[in-house]
Amino acid sequence: MSWDWGIDLGGTKMECVVLDGDAVVLRERQPTPRDTGYQGIVDAIIALVERCAVALGRRPEQLGMGTPGARDPQTGVMKNCNTTELNGRPLKEDLEARLGIPVFIANDANCFALAETHLGAVRAGNPEARVVFGIIMGTGVGAGIVINGQILNGHHGIAGEWGHNVLSPDGPECYCGKRGCVETFLSGPALEAWYRDKSKRRLSLPQIAAAAAHDHTARQTLDRLHRLFGQAIANVVNILDPDVIVIGGGVGNIDSLYTAGRESVLPYLFNPRFTTPIIRPALGDSAGVFGAALLARGTFKEALLG
Repeated sequence: MSWDWGIDLGGTKMECVVLDGDAVVLRERQPTPRDTGYQGIVDAIIALVERCAVALGRRPEQLGMGTPGARDPQTGVMKNCNTTELNGRPLKEDLEARLGIPVFIANDANCFALAETHLGAVRAGNPEARVVFGIIMGTGVGAGIVINGQILNGHHGIAGEWGHNVLSPDGPECYCGKRGCVETFLSGPALEAWYRDKSKRRLSLPQIAAAAAHDHTARQTLDRLHRLFGQAIANVVNILDPDVIVIGGGVGNIDSLYTAGRESVLPYLFNPRFTTPIIRPALGDSAGVFGAALLARGTFKEALLG
């Protein structure tokens, strides 16, 4: 059996993993050289793959890659990347030309959902789930949809982009050009900024969560998180009705999200009860790179519906 190679390309780091089935053969991280531009990022990806190939004594036969954005299925170039150097660039084709192997690209949230479905929390606790909604709530907010084990990509390649649904058209400006996106309310930086604006104090999100028992503004911050999370998730459930929701990212570490946040879904739901499991991930910050490796696995090659 050939090994599965994956790269998770992020704004601050890139990581390579090589899997033999479920076992990790090799794993290596390095900073993403944002200051070198697009070509420098491509060069760094190539160097990382080649370095891992030398360490293992064999080169990949194909490569899966998770990216902070999406490859437009109609134009072939990258879009919606907060690593903006990638936008408008034919990353897949450039890597294939340099490496001489097929490269399979998916959004990092799609890779997260794929990994938790097949290697992580969904496989462990909800193995019969047919529709999985995998959320990343961290510096940004995104999501991926897995249906019958395959990523749903969509006609425009944007399926699952929950973070850029508009919750309030009068809300904060988003980097995407709209106002009031889910990300501008529910990302870690957005929650910290709201607390800072109200309290005139600067706390990290874990500190805000810890202070909620005695700090009125911290309590308000979490109450607002629960309410807006419920509203935003209900919109997804009304349309997709997933069998399980798994939450990754730093905001997902807030315990009350799974109790009070969950209870906030029902008032916005087109159903008299809400029974969908909302679970924590099992793979931590490894999920994205594991999902990227699964893209290169025979079963999941071009693991994209739509």
